Amino acid sequence: MAGGDSYSPLTSPPLEMQFEKFRVQLEDSGTLRERIRTVVMEIESSTRLMQASLLLVHQSIPIPQVLEKANTQNNVLKDLYSKLAEVVRECPGQYYRYHGDWRSETQMVVSLLAFMHWLETGNLLVHAEAEEKLGLNDSDFALDLEDYLVGICFMSNEMPRYVVNQVTAGDYDCPRKVLKFLTDLHAAFRMLNLRNDFLRKKFDSMKYDLRKVEEVYYDVKIRGLATTGDSVGDQGTQKI
Repeated sequence: MAGGDSYSPLTSPPLEMQFEKFRVQLEDSGTLRERIRTVVMEIESSTRLMQASLLLVHQSIPIPQVLEKANTQNNVLKDLYSKLAEVVRECPGQYYRYHGDWRSETQMVVSLLAFMHWLETGNLLVHAEAEEKLGLNDSDFALDLEDYLVGICFMSNEMPRYVVNQVTAGDYDCPRKVLKFLTDLHAAFRMLNLRNDFLRKKFDSMKYDLRKVEEVYYDVKIRGLATTGDSVGDQGTQKI
């Protein structure tokens, strides 16, 4: 340009240095995400095998037999989460930056482990037990609380189907046991001040699981098929 400074297409050194630094950071982050995704895909594969094994519980196959097959994936998942933790620790303090890459998979894992634990013990798999099963007892890589809670809600969603199939198979006491469990679980969740987010929506779905189980319990009781046990029929809907 005549009478003025000539335009230079060259980037100024400070700007160039800054964007070169950004380029390296983005490439490193992308590489780390690829490594995380590789492990997560293995977790998904192991989870599908566990889920397929647990589906047999709806076919009146003995529970010990179902659990024996599903439990074969426990150590596999524990090893995979150990691998995942090693990868994430390479970027200290960045757990929640990458957490979304394995969040949904972990929620499903928790739901399956919780269902298996309930089938075996009749009790809730608590957070510390879930961490122990997955080997996540390190402060740098632990089981996120919301992932655990969402997983428990997913487990609740499986209960109505289980109850219906058990009654069909002749287990008329199952609705009472499940109703007692879900009533206590729902009451415990009500202690939490949940925001209007995904966890809140999943908690709301638990209310419908509880009502479905309650309907089955009432039907069995009205038909005179329910066995003698603690009365839980009046504890459900009235407290919701």
